Amino acid sequence: MLIKKAEFITSAINTSGYPKDGLSHIAMVGKSNVGKSSLINALTNQKNLARVSGQPGKTKLINFFLINDNFYLVDLPGYGYARVPKAEQKQWAKMINEYFNKANSLKLIIMVIDIRHDPTLEDKQMAEWIRYYDIPVVLVASKSDKLGKTRIKPQAEKLRLLLGFSKEIPIIPCSVLTKKGIMELLNQLEVFLD
Repeated sequence: MLIKKAEFITSAINTSGYPKDGLSHIAMVGKSNVGKSSLINALTNQKNLARVSGQPGKTKLINFFLINDNFYLVDLPGYGYARVPKAEQKQWAKMINEYFNKANSLKLIIMVIDIRHDPTLEDKQMAEWIRYYDIPVVLVASKSDKLGKTRIKPQAEKLRLLLGFSKEIPIIPCSVLTKKGIMELLNQLEVFLD
């Protein structure tokens, strides 16, 4: 797949704000500092489509990006950032849960995890939610440029195992700096949109 056009459309806190045009959704989830915004920018080949912040926990809404006038890339609020008040964390969880439950156009979840670290409790809970809702998922092991080449594949396999996903679930080591894994991920998206 080649992304030729990408634009921010809207932000929402609940179903009333979701686009109503029936186009497919591909949603991205991950911890607050895992690099979701950078990945969106790398996939779309744009520097500033998704706002990248040095401070975790900045995505507080569900953001919808229209891709090739054909589908939405949906950036869900990051989870697991300790400095955000508990009430706000609960609000984010409610937002994500409602999205999983009510977004009828959701075709795939891209779950982004940092390849350098074992999954957190929040990562494991997100994996359970994905299985509970029975939504197709592709795992992206981000920041792969930070590991030596021989460590990447075994570490990615370890992450998949620790998250409880079977070998049928793709895991793509990815780096927004070197662009490693970007084309492979785009090709995976195309599979779920056909």
